[in-house]
Amino acid sequence: MSKHCKTGLDDRCRDRDGEIRQKRGDTLVGTLRKTYGDDFAPGVRSDMRLDTLRERMGTSLSKILKGD
Repeated sequence: MSKHCKTGLDDRCRDRDGEIRQKRGDTLVGTLRKTYGDDFAPGVRSDMRLDTLRERMGTSLSKILKGD
């Protein structure tokens, strides 16, 4: 994962004002699997968009990653 931004202790990119950058809704599950591993969102097609996944699961990306 290339880092073209300042990172905090949690190693996530931050915007210039220090806020943690949010993943765009049009990011594909396949792209997220490259970052979070092949077991991210099992049973979901890799061409599904993140905003669709969040809507179907009714939760945020951070909660999906935690398994909540």
